Formats: sequence, structure tokens, C-alpha cells
Amino acid sequence: MRKIKSVIIYYNQSAKALAKKIATKFNSEILFLPKAEKVQNLFKKNIPIIGICASGILIRILAPIIKDKHNEPSVIAISLNGKNIVPLLGGHHGANEMAQNLADYLDANAAITTASNSQFDFALDEPPKGYVLANPQLAKKAMAAVLSGAKIAIDGKADCFKKAGYELEKNGTVKIIIGEKISDKNILTYHPKNLIIGVGCERYLPSSELINLVTKTLKKNNLTPLSIAAIATIDIKADERAINDLANYFNVPLRLFSAKSLAKETIPNPSKIVLSEVGTPSVAEACAIKAGELIITKQKSKGATCAIGRASKPINIENFGHGRGIVHIVGIGPGEEIQRTKSSIMALENSSDWVGYGFYLDLIADLHFEQVEHRFSLGEEEKRVRHALELAAKGKEVSLICSGDGQIYAMASLVFELLAAKGKRKLSEQAKRVKIISHPGISAMQMASSRVGALLGNDFCAISLSDLLTPKKAIIKRLKSAAKGDFVVAFYNPRSKSRTDLLDKAKEIFLQYRPKDTPVIIARSLGRKDENVHIVNLVEFDTNKVDMMSIVLFGSSNSKSFLRGDGQLVAFTPRGYEKKGL
Repeated sequence: MRKIKSVIIYYNQSAKALAKKIATKFNSEILFLPKAEKVQNLFKKNIPIIGICASGILIRILAPIIKDKHNEPSVIAISLNGKNIVPLLGGHHGANEMAQNLADYLDANAAITTASNSQFDFALDEPPKGYVLANPQLAKKAMAAVLSGAKIAIDGKADCFKKAGYELEKNGTVKIIIGEKISDKNILTYHPKNLIIGVGCERYLPSSELINLVTKTLKKNNLTPLSIAAIATIDIKADERAINDLANYFNVPLRLFSAKSLAKETIPNPSKIVLSEVGTPSVAEACAIKAGELIITKQKSKGATCAIGRASKPINIENFGHGRGIVHIVGIGPGEEIQRTKSSIMALENSSDWVGYGFYLDLIADLHFEQVEHRFSLGEEEKRVRHALELAAKGKEVSLICSGDGQIYAMASLVFELLAAKGKRKLSEQAKRVKIISHPGISAMQMASSRVGALLGNDFCAISLSDLLTPKKAIIKRLKSAAKGDFVVAFYNPRSKSRTDLLDKAKEIFLQYRPKDTPVIIARSLGRKDENVHIVNLVEFDTNKVDMMSIVLFGSSNSKSFLRGDGQLVAFTPRGYEKKGL
């Protein structure tokens, strides 16, 4: 997912200069007049929001989705003159600190209203980033005692509490434990996210075996799962189901390291067998020791190993190895914004990189928001798919852009072709392990049919008339079969400047099996400003008026067209409901 430090939104042009001033200092992105849904999506993705607007605007937009104060980003409202700054949400998650920093920079007033923040950087019921509160039901009473003057006695590393302004005393009446061990449930306990579980396993290992091994190891050593910062393994195991299920079981990220990186670590139990198989003498221990200290050496089951490493402070996972990459195969539909699926929009917004034919990227420019674009020319299909997969192999979330639907004469099949390729065409081992998610889009044949009726109302097929990848003889054979079979047919890639004969051949063949008045739909630039869709009879169909921006649909022998009262000529193919009677 893309990394966004914060987003500044504003709705009045008079705030533009202030937005730019803040963005320059705090490295933020700027959005002018964003839709409510866009702001809500930023909030759901835990991205801090700075609104140069009335507090009420942000409140009304976000109120329907506010659920858990323990898991919300910073939301700050700034007056148009920049003199008043109010942290609305996420006060203990950085909003109060951000508001104060903004106030110092703008020489403004920060209206911080949380009681604990008048004295401390964070409240006891909302610990700082990297810590988990084991028993939150004890925190409010403890916080009330501290605000009344009680001192805190801490068992464990207390640096963050000292920096936050809390008074610590060996015999303090408010007891706190900090550490990764399971402790007295009646004492307020904070667990740092400082443990790394390094794992390795046989291919296709049952998930239950790996989960049981790690669970038993934690229990045996009295370590809490709440302190697990990540599961870690070698990058060529990124797609191993058991390892991914383990990460999901503990609700922590999976982080990956290359064999070269792991081989640099000095570990107590190297293996020549592992070295010969994956290029490093250790996976589990080498991953675990990346945390800093190896506290549990390699533990084994029949087909798996695990080891546990500990850091001296909470681990910043973003700087620890990399995650499993994702390639989203995104069908953007014919082109217009309203025809995109929500799934496709979310994939595009979440991705750090977009890969595609330049024209397709231009069609989604309204969604561009700091994603890195990788533009390719028409005809460079394999280059762009390979590029997307290798980008994801580095841990990135990538959208591979397809017009229409990615499954229909687009990039989806090529993705899986390369994943299965061997020899000169094969991908890196890392690229083979990335996650693939397909997001279907509205196809051109669906859109063309819907624009002027329902020509796809009964059995239909699609044929590409491009002989660049399919032999001409095979295409003609399919044309004859489709004509004989009385299918409605959608012709993709119907005609280019250098390839004109196959569409003429299609007309010739179909006239042998279809009435002369069979409706033909010619649709050009669907979903774009210069869209043009019209219906003609098959015998009158002029193939010279078709180009590569077009799609052509031939009706079946049962397809019909008629003129409606409003002057619109429509075409449809009956399904046969008249046989059912009234």
C-alpha cells in the first residue's frame, strides 16, 4: 500500500496558499474539493487528515464511519486564517502532537482538549505506537489516579513513559508492567511489538502444523502473541499457504528477506541442506535474529521450523524486510468514471505503482494521487506484465491496468502465462510468488450492447480479428463455426490500417447464414467524449468505417431492431420467453 504521511484537504480557494505552506513543511499531499467518500477512504486507511475548513465539515463527513477511538488516524481542523488548530480525532495517536507542531509553525493556537494531554504525551488507555495494552479495563482507573497525583512504578523499560512526562517512583501506587512476557492480569500491562517469529517449512505443509509449532513455542517460553511484530521468512516462500495462514492467525504482517540477506547473519544452527536448497544456511533463525537478539533458537516439527528474535524497542515493520507483493489486474471498463467498479477503484487507490498502456493511464488520471506511473506503448504487452510482476516481487502493491475487463483479450491470461513460463521467458522466483487479485471490469461488448438495447440477450461469443497472435486460418474457422452456430458475435480488434480483410471476410461468411437485415452494432470510443454507437443492417454494414477504437457486434438470425417512439433505433436478441406464455 502507498505510504502517505498526511493529506491536507480544503474547500475554499482562499485556503490554497495555506495548504501549500503546510504541505511544504510537513511533506503532505493536497486535495481540493474532495468528495466525502474520498475523505472517508483516507480515514479508513488510517491516513492523517488536515482540513483547512470548519470543524463541522469534517465531523459530518466522518461521523458515519467513526467506530473505535483506539484505531483511528489524526484528524485536525484549521481555520481559514490559520490561527486556530483543533485536533478532532486521534488525539493520543498523534493529532495533539501534530496540532502543536502546526501551531508552532504557523504561530497559531492549538486547542488541545484531552485531559491527559495537558500533562502527558499519551494517556494510559491509549499507549504510544508500537505498544499493545493487555488489559485496557484497568487503564481508566489508573489514569484517574495519576491525574490525581499518584506516582507510577514500572517493571520493564520505561523510556516512553519518562519522555511522555509521567512521574516514576520505585514505590509508586500505580503498578505497570512493560514486556513481552505474559504477566499478572490484574496489573496494567503493556506489550511492546518487538518479537519476530522466523519460520521455514516444507512446500504445501498443512497450516495447522506450523501454527501449532509456533503456538507451543510461545506458550513454553511464556511469551505473549500480542508482542509479535511480524512473521518472517525467505522471499521465495512468500506464497506458502501455511506461512500466510500463520500471519493471518496472529493478525500480523508477513515480512520477507532474500537468501543473500539471510546468509549474512551469524546463527547457532546452520544447515548445509538448507544452504544447498535455498542459498542460505538458515531461514528461521536468520529471520528471527534480524530483530536484534535471538532469544529462542530453532524449534522443529516434522515439516517446519521456527525461531524467535527480540528487539530492544518496538519494531518499525516498514523498515524490516518487505511484504509480499500484490499485482491487481484492474479492468477499468470502457473509459468513463461512472462505469468503474468499486473494487477496481480501491485497488487503484491502494497501489503504489500503476503499470499500463499510456492511453489507459490517461483514462484514470482523475484517480492519480502520488502513485508512480510506468507507461508502456501499444504492443508492449509482455513487457508491461513482466514489469508489474517484478515490481511486486520487491514487495510493492501494483495495479496492472486493462481497458474493459482484464480477462477478455487483455492482460490477465498473460499474467498467468508468465507465471507458468520456463526457459528464457521465466520470471524470477520472487515474481512467481506475488499475490494476484483480479478486478473485473465492464467489457466493451457489454457496453456496446447496453447502449442500444440488448443484443447479447441470448447465446453469444467473442472473436478477435487480429492475426498478430492467432493464425488467420484459425480465425476464419472460428468465424464459420460462429456463423453456423447462430451466435451473436462480438468482434474485438476488428480492423486496423494494415489489417482490413478479416472484417470483410466476416461479413461475407455471416451473410451466408444470416438475414440481410440482421442488426449490426458499431461502437467507437465507448465511455469517452467522442463516443459513437449506431446500428445498421448486415448487408449495409460498411467495414471501412471501423477502426481499432471500435467494437462490432453481429446479431443472430433471431436478433431484431426497431425504432422507438423517441426516435432511438434499438436492437435485441429474444431469449425465447414467448414460448412460456403469459
